[in-house]
Amino acid sequence: MSLTQDIARDLTQAMKERTEPKLSTLRMLKAELQKLQADKGRSAEITDDDVYTVIKRLIKQRKDAAEQYTAGGANDRAESELAEIKILEPYLPKQLSDEQIDAFISEAAKEINASSPKDMGKLMKAVMAKAKGQADGSRVKERVTAFLN
Repeated sequence: MSLTQDIARDLTQAMKERTEPKLSTLRMLKAELQKLQADKGRSAEITDDDVYTVIKRLIKQRKDAAEQYTAGGANDRAESELAEIKILEPYLPKQLSDEQIDAFISEAAKEINASSPKDMGKLMKAVMAKAKGQADGSRVKERVTAFLN
């Protein structure tokens, strides 16, 4: 079953259960996926990687909004944004542990002979290619920086 079918099934279930935060978040996600479908064309297929990209973008938007709301003193709105993130995250692939990321870093560093901070860009590119969406870029950057220093 594809990820878009899982989302549609969960949306239907949320409608039946009338769970409002989940229902509105999944409706928003479905609308974004429909925009993507329109942009790609009716006959083009949306892959799971496309869905992951949309979900990551939505999560980043929610995190940024939560930070803004917290800075402005609107903590209830920030909590609402964070609740939406918790609804979206289960649709992403399982994230790699720090140990797994470190293993990718040392493997990639050997392949490209990275040894100093000026090799950061090449090493980040190699590690992110190996992680394939299973690790957040900021976590990888943090680990790569520690490795190179």
